[in-house]
Amino acid sequence: MIRFLRRFDPHRLRLLVFDLDGTLIDSRLDLIHSVNATMRHIGRPELDGNLIASYVGDGAPTLVRRALGDTDGNGNHSDDEATFRAALDYFLGYYRLHKLDHTTVYEGIPETLASLAAASNGAPPNGAHRLMAVLSNKPVNPSRDIVRALGLGDFFVHVYGGNSFATKKPDPLGVQTLLRETGVSAEEALMIGDSSIDVLTGRNAGLWTCGVTYGFAPHSLQDVPPDVLVESPRELGDLLL
Repeated sequence: MIRFLRRFDPHRLRLLVFDLDGTLIDSRLDLIHSVNATMRHIGRPELDGNLIASYVGDGAPTLVRRALGDTDGNGNHSDDEATFRAALDYFLGYYRLHKLDHTTVYEGIPETLASLAAASNGAPPNGAHRLMAVLSNKPVNPSRDIVRALGLGDFFVHVYGGNSFATKKPDPLGVQTLLRETGVSAEEALMIGDSSIDVLTGRNAGLWTCGVTYGFAPHSLQDVPPDVLVESPRELGDLLL
């Protein structure tokens, strides 16, 4: 069920900015495997998959720091920078090789994106050409590789990652860059994601925000509510078409 918490007209939107993990793709298992391979490599105990999934969203360095910090059971972060660097390097290398072992596009996403693209190429309700982009905190190279490999590349005018800019989400720099590059005003753009990080990113840039509850961190949307909530990719299409 689509739930508006702050009413706006979706048909006026000219730019849709999508998060990647937990929004367009289900990368949960490959991230879990990569973190636990890293833990084994440095001689630390493996972590529960649900715990690892809850750490996703702030980029690879933060994911690894959180994983290292919870191996003592108290949530304390490692003070050993050399251990962190070694763990991060191993994680990035392992994930680079295994990022598509189990990762899939959420059911309904390809159809929704195709319908949005077709509507944009035709005559959207407000007569405006609508653009789509990806802004992830995952490093940019694997982000682009995954988008291309899963057949989504042609839908997006830009795919940016967590190392594309000097700052990551929820800092608004990435969104502000997209607005500048596309010539779209903030009030005509929507940030779509599964976590409070995405909602805060949209707010910080002056965008409307849409939360998807089928992703990795729906609980965080209770703390930072978006302007509208959808429960499935199909509902996302219903909202925007």
